[in-house]
Amino acid sequence: MSKARLIFTKNQDSFNVVVQNLEQLSVEEIQKIENFVSIRKGIFDFNNYSFFLPKKIDFDEFVLLLRHVKIDALCEEETLKVISYKKIGFGQYKGMLYSELPDFYLLWLKNSYRGADREIIDAELKQRNL
Repeated sequence: MSKARLIFTKNQDSFNVVVQNLEQLSVEEIQKIENFVSIRKGIFDFNNYSFFLPKKIDFDEFVLLLRHVKIDALCEEETLKVISYKKIGFGQYKGMLYSELPDFYLLWLKNSYRGADREIIDAELKQRNL
């Protein structure tokens, strides 16, 4: 019997998980995962081998939660790439894509900005290794 291989992606107010090897899991393991999602008012998409939960948690919390409910899985975290269509809504670069901002401005935002797009800024900084 295979262990579930789960790829966790944190969103602003939720998280998604892709079950990479769903076809290799036993019916019992799939039912455990499906029950885990259902109890937490999530959505399991069998077409994409993934599930979504409307809860804001970090990767480490997710792994602990799986252990608590006795789901044996290999977990990996995937960081979000900056959403290419998301534009900055303020300042001298208003209307530009976050991916087009100069490094110095992103670094300034890192130290000065605390608004709703904070996770996008952090993801862009991480992608650029700044």
